[in-house]
Amino acid sequence: MTDIAKPKTICVVTAGGPYPWIITNALGDRFGPIEVIVEDPEPRGAFLRRRAKKQGWLSVAGQFATMTLVKAQKTRLAQRLRAIEEAHGLRPEPDPIHRVTRVPSANGPQFIEAMKRIKPDVVLLVGCRILKAETLRAIPCPVLNYHAGITPAYRGVNGGYWALASGDAENFGTTVHLVDDGVDTGGIIAQARGRPEPGDSIATYAHRFAAMSRELCADAVAAALEGRLRPKPASGPSRQWFHPPVWRYLWNGVAKGIW
Repeated sequence: MTDIAKPKTICVVTAGGPYPWIITNALGDRFGPIEVIVEDPEPRGAFLRRRAKKQGWLSVAGQFATMTLVKAQKTRLAQRLRAIEEAHGLRPEPDPIHRVTRVPSANGPQFIEAMKRIKPDVVLLVGCRILKAETLRAIPCPVLNYHAGITPAYRGVNGGYWALASGDAENFGTTVHLVDDGVDTGGIIAQARGRPEPGDSIATYAHRFAAMSRELCADAVAAALEGRLRPKPASGPSRQWFHPPVWRYLWNGVAKGIW
């Protein structure tokens, strides 16, 4: 009797939002229905307190102001975001073929129970909170992360923005890497570099990156499923970046044209 191979199971972990669904839907186009675990966003107060412990309240207040401005930009630039979607065939809403499980936190017991039930062959993190070491140990398969920045130089958040603001436009790009105990420090699987287009800003970079990286993510997932992962150690200058405080954001915009 011929054994029938068990279908491979892909799991995406995310807090939701347009660009994670763009990437998840691209995986669905390649592999079929995806198991998606959607965690609740971290409460804003808890996020701010955690960040303030590292950077102080003044810096965090400036970052929060920028986050508020960027949110307003996304509303104003809704037409431009739709144009990017139409130009590249992006789908920023959940495709009903996917199987969605909702949990309070990717570091909570409900998430571990979901992992035991799903039994994934590969996990891809796309816009979720940092997994704790004990959570990683409970996932018995390769865990990859889609990062909107070139690592290790632009770890953390807003990697594309910081590359442009630092005069390093050649490193406007994204990374898929293995997940370890650090922040975007794992072995590099693949990277993609590109250019923003006129009219792009910090509010549209996520869409721009998703357009140029969705096949990169699918290729990395395929390599993991087939046992072909050959990660390269992250080397070179390394820095973790955060949201720009509003005074830095305005200065970069006025002086450098980087918004």
